[in-house]
Amino acid sequence: MSKVAFLFPGQGAQAVGMGRDACEKLPAARALFDRANELLGYDLAKLCFEGPAEELNSTVYSQPALFVGALAGLELLKDESPEVVEQCQATAGLSLGEYISIVFAGAMDFETGLTVVQRRGQAMQAASDAKSSGMVSVLGLEVDQIEKLCEEARGEGEVLQIANHLCPGNIVVSGDQAACDRIAESAVTAGAMKTIPLAVAGAFHTPIMQTAVDQLSEALAGATLSIPRIPVVSNVDAQPHTDPEEIRQLLVQQVVTPVQWEGSMRYLLDEGYDLFYEVGPGRVLRGLLKRINRKTKCEGVEV
Repeated sequence: MSKVAFLFPGQGAQAVGMGRDACEKLPAARALFDRANELLGYDLAKLCFEGPAEELNSTVYSQPALFVGALAGLELLKDESPEVVEQCQATAGLSLGEYISIVFAGAMDFETGLTVVQRRGQAMQAASDAKSSGMVSVLGLEVDQIEKLCEEARGEGEVLQIANHLCPGNIVVSGDQAACDRIAESAVTAGAMKTIPLAVAGAFHTPIMQTAVDQLSEALAGATLSIPRIPVVSNVDAQPHTDPEEIRQLLVQQVVTPVQWEGSMRYLLDEGYDLFYEVGPGRVLRGLLKRINRKTKCEGVEV
């Protein structure tokens, strides 16, 4: 029998129309959006189903939207293939997706998770608004090459560092906007296949997000966390965790430290996981997993 793990996408996977099919097919999915509308104080369902895209893509809205949308996809999977959900033995989520993993694993209930995610999005947006910063995907270079390029492109007093270790040949750097602009050019000169400035509010997973830490810490301090029924692999150290206090601290650290996604996938592969499900909008995680291990099977549960 296959060893199953569920993966949940991060910010950037959201798309107008997500969740609509799930809600039309399944009352349990619609109930999640209805509850979210009450908790958030605005019509999240309308925003997800109809847009506009500019508003949905804002950090303040995209994080709650992706959280609820992916969990609606999970309801679809529970309805259509309950045996798959029962077989799942571990989970991981990319950045914001880690909160979805934690709710799926039973360490946090839906209402608590959504409340924390809303605060997280607001805090990260505020930190982004306070300073011009960004993120750039660098394709085709090794980690040590990119670290050297970051050092060269970083001006005095500026931040520029690796923020996401996604897969071989796909690494995201993050920092002050001027430094991001420099490395976007210098990386290509140094042999990168290409560089892609990301459509995000700011320099996530760097010290530029430090001002968000206090608000997120406060939100998490008031959140009830339980021992998850299956391990949740942390973005911070690519290791599984089941202790609620460890999970709480790692979620705070996650905002200002690099995402170890490739390491997380390699951990699961080394543990014998051979069947993965990407639950939520988009196909990004399937693509990354294929770059890490071509033979690994990853199914999609889109919403």
